[in-house]
Amino acid sequence: MRRTPFALLQVGNLLSGVGNGVAMVVLPWLVLDITGSASAAGLVASATLVPVLFASLLVGTVVDMVGRKRVAMLADALSGLSTAGIPLVALLGHLDATWLIGLAIGGAVLDPAGYTARKAMLPGAATRAGWAWERANGVHEAVYGAAYILGPGIGGLLIGLVGASNALWATAAAFAVSVVATAFLRVPGAGRPDHHERPEGLWRGTVEGLAFVWRQPLLRVTTLLVCLVVAAYLPFESVILPVHFTDIDRPAQLGLVVTTMSVGGVIGSLATAVVVRRFGRYRVFVVSVLMACLALLGLGFLPGLPALLGLALVTGLFWGPVQPILDLAMQVRTPEELRGRVIGVITSATYAAGPVGLLLAGPAIDGWGVRTASILFAMAVLVLAIGSLLPRRLRELDDLREPDHEGPHVAVPTPYPAP
Repeated sequence: MRRTPFALLQVGNLLSGVGNGVAMVVLPWLVLDITGSASAAGLVASATLVPVLFASLLVGTVVDMVGRKRVAMLADALSGLSTAGIPLVALLGHLDATWLIGLAIGGAVLDPAGYTARKAMLPGAATRAGWAWERANGVHEAVYGAAYILGPGIGGLLIGLVGASNALWATAAAFAVSVVATAFLRVPGAGRPDHHERPEGLWRGTVEGLAFVWRQPLLRVTTLLVCLVVAAYLPFESVILPVHFTDIDRPAQLGLVVTTMSVGGVIGSLATAVVVRRFGRYRVFVVSVLMACLALLGLGFLPGLPALLGLALVTGLFWGPVQPILDLAMQVRTPEELRGRVIGVITSATYAAGPVGLLLAGPAIDGWGVRTASILFAMAVLVLAIGSLLPRRLRELDDLREPDHEGPHVAVPTPYPAP
């Protein structure tokens, strides 16, 4: 029974991820089916990104004000209702691009809140299960990665079996089961915080989270590193590889390469606790970042498919341990009552970094060609990663110590840092 809360948390983690993964495939398909316009499909994708970018900065404060469990349930319930609304409107004969955009925004606006709430509950669930936080972080990230491997595949299968609109009933069902699983979740700190622990306001609470991350040198350095790498990496997955496989008329191979990278990431996340025990957290972190970026540089040369698959697997394998280690740094260095705000700030920074690289990728490909642009972006990833690994603060990763888990409550002893 001690592991039941952790298992329930991962059920929600998996099903909400699968639901979003299905929607990622089905919604553009529906728009193309209704309008026949690729621009309209792009508009829907952009419309769902806008609320994520704006909401992700504030949702951490909402989590700390309302309570982690309530926010996770509300986020999944809203996503489920929004996706169920699409086939319902279709049954009534009123489905058009306007309805799709409105319902897609409704489903996406609280996605960062659900992600933040579940991650904030993870230390408590791991403590109840008797697991080290590092091991729990690896499993949580692996489940999240697996969800986004399964989701698009299930979405494509359902489109073929029942049609795009009806496929969203399955998405709504996944969110509904996630809500039920979360409702039975009992972990320390999941309920609404005491009045004296809540933020005094939405904006003030968000500023407190920003200030805390900035004043914690280790969190500041690691957040900057991830943002730089994401800004330079995202164009690979979203622009460079799609253009390359379109140019050689092998679009199906794109999904194979991206899936292989994701599988590598799942395996790497699961291996985190084992390799950290053997080699140390700082060494694993530095080697993982450098090897992942070197493999990405190999991808930048756009070799044949076998080499691409091998390099994609290596990229995922080595990047896999990075996020669990960063999660542990955040968990240990952040007071319990601030955890939602800090996760929200770090997540929003990562979300914001991606579009910067995407804005540069298109002009670079148009001006220099896809191969030259891919090599330049890969070199940029490597240079930025090396520069970000230089600060000595990263050696503090080996000094991270989880609190003693003797009782049911998690007490993080780290005080607020001095300005």
